Amino acid sequence: MVLKIRLARFGKRNAPFYNIVVAHARTARNGKPLEVLGTYDPIPKPPPTGEGKAIKDIKLDTSRAKYWLGVGAQPSEPAWRLLSMVSCGQLETGVRWMGTGAVE
Repeated sequence: MVLKIRLARFGKRNAPFYNIVVAHARTARNGKPLEVLGTYDPIPKPPPTGEGKAIKDIKLDTSRAKYWLGVGAQPSEPAWRLLSMVSCGQLETGVRWMGTGAVE
C-alpha cells in the first residue's frame, strides 16, 4: 500500500495547526496516522527577543522523516516544502518532488 507524508489539520477555525504525519494514501486527511513526525504552526509568532521577523513554528523528527522517505513514502507538496525547509537540503539527493505525485 502507498504511504504518504502529509499534513493533518487540527486547531480552530481561522487558527490552523497541523501535524506532519505518515499515513496510507487512501485514508482520510484526519484519519489515524501510522506515525506523527512533527508539527507545523502556520500562524507567525513574534520572535523571543522582540526584534526581526515573525517565526512560523516547525518541529520535525528528521531521522524518522528520512526513514519513511527511504522506505518509499511519498510526500505531498506542502509536506515536501516543509521537509526541505527543515532539513536544509540534507534529504536524500536522489529523492525530489516532481509536482505530479511522483518522486524522482
